[in-house]
Amino acid sequence: MATVHLGQKRRVLARAIPDTYSDALANYFGTGPTDLPLARKQHSAYCQALEDAGLEVIILETDNNHPDCLFVEDQAIIIDGRVLLPIPGHPSRVAEQPPIAEFLTQQYGSDKIQHMNSNCKMDGGDILRLGNLFFVGRSSRTNDAGIAVLRELVEGLGYELRVINMPPQALHLTSVSPTPTDTIIFTPEGYLTEQDFGQLPEGCEIRWMPKEEVYGCNTIGLDNGQVLVAEGYPTVLTELEGLGLEPIIIDMSQIKAADGSLTCLSIFY
Repeated sequence: MATVHLGQKRRVLARAIPDTYSDALANYFGTGPTDLPLARKQHSAYCQALEDAGLEVIILETDNNHPDCLFVEDQAIIIDGRVLLPIPGHPSRVAEQPPIAEFLTQQYGSDKIQHMNSNCKMDGGDILRLGNLFFVGRSSRTNDAGIAVLRELVEGLGYELRVINMPPQALHLTSVSPTPTDTIIFTPEGYLTEQDFGQLPEGCEIRWMPKEEVYGCNTIGLDNGQVLVAEGYPTVLTELEGLGLEPIIIDMSQIKAADGSLTCLSIFY
């Protein structure tokens, strides 16, 4: 999930799909990709949708040694020009990071880059920003040591960090997404409750979707009123339209097959 402000979403970092994508991890939403050409077509449409919305999209070369390398969101956390490079929660994904770290160092300078220590574990997909309020999911991919490092960064910049314990059936906190209207859409049954988020800032609210549409609750909102949403989730789509937003519908079937969602595919910087 983007940790930049809505109005700062101007540039996007993505990564091409490897030939080995069929070996990507799959334990939550899917059972593994089955159609590599379709996956690449869907990824291309995703990047094109961001370009059409006026964003600059940079696509790094892929790495066939790392089937999950297209899911760049987990590899870097960017807040107010500071870059935190976590240690990804799954061992197979740790070595995906160097090209992303190199690119971001070129963009920001080495003095803005912070590395986590070896005791830490964190996926960028476990972080959610709502204005000046941050949430982090304590999950199978993010531990307390990683959260402590993130807290130091977030609170040092003058923001608040809240920790949410993720249920075992949820991979990341970014299964929930805030819209450009600061409305959170999510499904309650078996996942999270309103109490898990605590008192939200004035003007923010949670809209609950059906359990079967949990995947569709991961969206990408832009400051032009557009919002990227996965195809096939009619209640989510109706909710977004009711908020006065313009949905851009993306076929995500082969991305979902590897437990990936819309936010997983990009880093806003």
